[in-house]
Amino acid sequence: MNHENLISWLMDSDPSIRWQVMRDLLETPTEAWQFERQKVATEGWGKRLLAEQSPDGNWGGGIYSPKWISTTYTLLTLHLLGLPPAHPQAIRGCENFFFRGLEKDGGINLFKSMDSSETCINGMILSILAYFRYPDERIHSVTGYLLAVQMDDGGWNCERIKGATHGSFHTTISVLEGLREYLLAFPQETANIKPAAERAHEFLLQHSLYKSHRSGKPVDSAMMRMHFPPRWRYDFIRVLDYFQSIHAPKDDRMRDAIDLLDAKRRDNGLWPAYRPWPGRIFFEMEPTGEDSHWNTLRAMRVLKWWLLK
Repeated sequence: MNHENLISWLMDSDPSIRWQVMRDLLETPTEAWQFERQKVATEGWGKRLLAEQSPDGNWGGGIYSPKWISTTYTLLTLHLLGLPPAHPQAIRGCENFFFRGLEKDGGINLFKSMDSSETCINGMILSILAYFRYPDERIHSVTGYLLAVQMDDGGWNCERIKGATHGSFHTTISVLEGLREYLLAFPQETANIKPAAERAHEFLLQHSLYKSHRSGKPVDSAMMRMHFPPRWRYDFIRVLDYFQSIHAPKDDRMRDAIDLLDAKRRDNGLWPAYRPWPGRIFFEMEPTGEDSHWNTLRAMRVLKWWLLK
């Protein structure tokens, strides 16, 4: 499949794919891709997810569980689809994150069984609140909490309060994505956020994005797959897509992950859909093993960023 046919194949899909192809691969004028992006709320996957919201503003009967149909994971997916910021249903869902106010550590605690905030969840919630432009000053407290619990190695780990001393890939990417969205919403905070983000980037780069710093071998074979949606889990394309989204400088320590991405490309020029993480879903977006619009889109914009740098 040549490039033109590949783009046509991607465009023959859901609005959530089309608007990102227009923005990231075709570089169409802003007005054009923003017009297409509006359709996420009224057509296809986005419309179907919005229709599942309950009158209380939640999805799936809960704020964080059941996975993967709760408010947290549905809003994360709508964010990935590109539901426009400030959409009223998303704002209504965001309200429910503060049902207990703020924890004494400044973060959001969703669990009665805990007396402190969970770092990974706060990273995901920060992504949601900042992306959808939820109008609440407490978002700055959540950010402050995340900055305060960064570990000495530059990463974050939700098990820190239980004695963990090494950053977690899963927690670190969730926090970095949250800080990215926070900076897009509050660019005046760059001086406060950039040093922490750069330390976390170095943590990931020292691990070649998915390898043990001790053995040099992959930390987990699951990190070498391309899951969409990723949920709370880390994998190599999620972090590559993060780096391309912030226009990070090329670093040779990314090369193994780029080579892995190349190796997963099929002979037809596309990338496959991988088996989703176990859990409840409202509907299947892409069948396992078939050519994947999501993974092909993500792979192509990562390679475009890498090759043009």
